[in-house]
Amino acid sequence: MSVAHDWFLSAEERGNAATKLDAGPAWSDGSSAIPHVHGAEYFRRLAAELRTTGAGDRVVLLDWRGDADERLDGPGSEIGRLLADAVRRGVDVRGLVWRSHPDEEKFSEEENARLAEVVNDAGGEILLDERVRRFGSHHQKLVLIRRADGEDVAFVGGIDLCHGRNDDEKHQGDPQAIAMDARYGDTPPWHDIQVELRGPVLDDLDRSFRERWEDPTPMDHRNPLRAWIHRIVRQPRRASPLPPDGPSTSAVGDISVQVLRTYPPRRPRYPFAPGGERSIARAYLKAIGRARSLVYVEDQYLWSRAVAGVIADALRRSPDLRVIAVVPRYPDRNGLLSGPMERVGQLEAIDVVRRAGGDRVAIYDLENEDGIPIYLHAKVCIVDDVWMTIGSDNLNLRSWTHDSELTCALLDARRDDRQPADPTGRGDGARVLPRSTRLGLWREHLGEVEVDDLLDPVRGFAAWQHAAEALDAWHAAGRPGPRPPGRVRRHDPEPVRWWGLGWAHGLHRLAVDPDGRPRSMRRSGTF
Repeated sequence: MSVAHDWFLSAEERGNAATKLDAGPAWSDGSSAIPHVHGAEYFRRLAAELRTTGAGDRVVLLDWRGDADERLDGPGSEIGRLLADAVRRGVDVRGLVWRSHPDEEKFSEEENARLAEVVNDAGGEILLDERVRRFGSHHQKLVLIRRADGEDVAFVGGIDLCHGRNDDEKHQGDPQAIAMDARYGDTPPWHDIQVELRGPVLDDLDRSFRERWEDPTPMDHRNPLRAWIHRIVRQPRRASPLPPDGPSTSAVGDISVQVLRTYPPRRPRYPFAPGGERSIARAYLKAIGRARSLVYVEDQYLWSRAVAGVIADALRRSPDLRVIAVVPRYPDRNGLLSGPMERVGQLEAIDVVRRAGGDRVAIYDLENEDGIPIYLHAKVCIVDDVWMTIGSDNLNLRSWTHDSELTCALLDARRDDRQPADPTGRGDGARVLPRSTRLGLWREHLGEVEVDDLLDPVRGFAAWQHAAEALDAWHAAGRPGPRPPGRVRRHDPEPVRWWGLGWAHGLHRLAVDPDGRPRSMRRSGTF
């Protein structure tokens, strides 16, 4: 039996008999995967792929926010223009973008509507989708290109097609900036990751898109009064039929991929997930439950006592396990109300894992060479250099139970024989993709550190501590002399004052990190 059976979910473990994803195997073998760290790298690749589409090709996308004028690769590469030009060349372009809330509420309704308008005027079909649980959102991020010549490709991860994301390894920010906490500067530095996929996994991603597209529930079922927005973007209440499925995609590589989602139970029900789907949460529970050596996380939030409890349980079970998490230094909006509502959840989660793991737990944030904090938007988790995920989900109840999310869990058939060659001690062996991804991220964050010092989790854990201590001490001394290498700082979130604890906890659970599980699961603490 393959290692994938030990790390991936079975169809029964997914817990959603209505989905077409498990009509065959619960995952696919034989794909290739290239992680693209930074929005600039992803956007260049996406622009190149979109420019070479032609008649008979098909492009589908899922997004939380899209800005029609966001430049992917210089002037003339605006995402709205690239998609509209593809339509005019005979490409079938379809998409579902969250309907969102008005800009006055610091959301993206007008921007998403403008992207739909630009593409739909050219003959495409981008629809604003509000078929979500109350106070929820569609947070999935996917671009899938099906070509007539079979050279198909998909991109999955945390990067939206919008302002603020087009940053590179220098972390000076996207010139097309978004408004954030003032401490991030005028062009907030942004760290993110997307994975480029080819091979059989594309069939599963296509099925996942089709399930949402073919949901017969009207797009505007919650609020018919919003019909004027739909008229502006020439949006029907229901999507038009998709072309039939093409032939299965051939194997091209060594990566096994499991497509994972979150869908909440809601009314009307999703026909493809009538009781919801929590396969992302279940996959984390299974993989972190197997962790023995190292859990490495980059996450936008890292809050929720329930989610932190999963990591804490693993720390208590495995005395040699270490956990490194990288998070933003400040919430993106750190106002008098929004700041405490967000920080209180993270403070609670950090306390839970530190109580379980003590000095085997380390939480960091990042800054660029100018001392400006880097906003951490990446969603990646690597367990024991064997199992990894890249997707749209964060480590919180909202992503695990309440919003729609899309994530890929990846296992590489290729072993990495550098020591330690078997971090789990079970014979699973370190694997090339997760280890190379981890080392690449660590070398960027830590600076001048040799790879040999990062392979072993114990030595690597110490390298993080040394880098953070050196940079923290340099700042504390008034920045004398050359700046120490690296971008790593110890994460010490601002405390929530005593007078705000009560209301901040209540609003955090109600609005910031709602629990979308059925009542029976909430009571039992299961997913």
